[in-house]
Amino acid sequence: MAQLKSFSSSHSPTTFAFHGPERAHQACWSRKLNSTLELGARVNELHGNACVSIRSNGPSVGSRNKQVIRATLPSYKEPEISEATSNKGLRGKLKKVVLAYSGGLDTSNYGCEVVCFTADVGQGIKELDGLEAKAKASGACQLVVKDLREEFVKDYIFPCLRAGAIYERKYLLGTSMARPVIAKAMVDVAEEVGADAVAHGCTGKGNDQASFAIPCLTIVPSVRFELTFFALNPKLNVVAPWREWDITGREDAIEYAKKHNVPVPVTKKSIYSRDGNLWHLSHEGDILEDPANEPKKDMYMLTVDPEDAPNQPESVKIDIVSGIPVKVNGETLSPANMLLELNRIGGKHGIGRIDMVENRLVGMKSRGVYETPGGTILFAAVRELESLTLDRETMQVKDSLALKYAELVYAGRWFDPLRESMDAFMEKITDTTTGSVTLKLYKGSITVTSRESKHSLYRQDISSFESGDIYDQADAAGFIRLYGLPMRVRAMLGSS
Repeated sequence: MAQLKSFSSSHSPTTFAFHGPERAHQACWSRKLNSTLELGARVNELHGNACVSIRSNGPSVGSRNKQVIRATLPSYKEPEISEATSNKGLRGKLKKVVLAYSGGLDTSNYGCEVVCFTADVGQGIKELDGLEAKAKASGACQLVVKDLREEFVKDYIFPCLRAGAIYERKYLLGTSMARPVIAKAMVDVAEEVGADAVAHGCTGKGNDQASFAIPCLTIVPSVRFELTFFALNPKLNVVAPWREWDITGREDAIEYAKKHNVPVPVTKKSIYSRDGNLWHLSHEGDILEDPANEPKKDMYMLTVDPEDAPNQPESVKIDIVSGIPVKVNGETLSPANMLLELNRIGGKHGIGRIDMVENRLVGMKSRGVYETPGGTILFAAVRELESLTLDRETMQVKDSLALKYAELVYAGRWFDPLRESMDAFMEKITDTTTGSVTLKLYKGSITVTSRESKHSLYRQDISSFESGDIYDQADAAGFIRLYGLPMRVRAMLGSS
């Protein structure tokens, strides 16, 4: 095991306890270079010594054991209570809190021990770097990092894909699907460390992302987190500092961080508020707040501008079993690695850009731009295969339920019995959605070039314009008369 450099501090020497070997980190999305999407591996270093976040299989995600690193940070004799939270909420009433964390704002100042928790759902290296310094400055007693990428794709993304869940015609639920897997892991960690509370940093304004995009607390949607907490462990207390302290906005929070010497790699002039994971990257704020403004070309990070995409199209074949993708171009991949590969391919061709004004849960409208290259490819493939395997009535019912399914996921009701029951229906109804679809990608567009299934309801001998034994053209006359009977009766009443 690598030797770790302990924090220099006026307190007693700090040690790090590792549960499992340190591994290399796989970046799931990164800034584009030379107009292409680059996905690669890199070690997440702590002062150049070792990696706090665990990974198992080198440059790819692969199957792995769920391993966690706990870093024991400086402990303080008495937790101080910040003036920002005095006389409010649960301050002083809790023993230990698990905090959704990507770097913290003086988290020790709540009068209890704080366990910082960070989940890797594919947000990339940048958001996982520097946790040591922030946790140290925050006074946290423990740091827990969990790799949730495979679980995220397999147990959350794929069910939504199978259901055809799209919110308000466009949004592929990238952030909405990530929150319950993170919240569930927080509940698990709370049980492991004996915490009596969990905490998040949402503002309560909106649902996908808070108004103040500061990577000090993991700014996450209150409803989605807390409904998961309620569903999985209703005895846990929930702490939401933004509701209790006197900090009212982005600039206040940055000033607060500076005052308490918490490293915050943003400034008051930072523009876009972003949320990224293996499925997507969202952009909000700045000029996007005016729906009349076109996004700037350099805003996009996962996808090249379709105008700059290759002049030659690329075909990609997706193999699907019971509504779930299993292969890309003939290669069997784990769920997370499949998305990595499709993000690479789709991003190169400018696939998956969505610009929309959506209705948030709290009632306001919000404009966001989403990049979902791999997800857009998968949705196109599954939907196209269903055109072969589902009959008209089944497809219509599935599509109508997909709207409600998406609404439940968007609203944070992942563990609601209604969504779980609908998921059972979706699993049953797509049992025969097995086959392959070939798509052509070209400058931001997706064209279906082939679809095949052994369960196809399409019969060439019936659909052909040539005469056949199964379909008799003469049968149409009687059908049309019966089908049009209500219209004839209504017309007869009008003429009498």
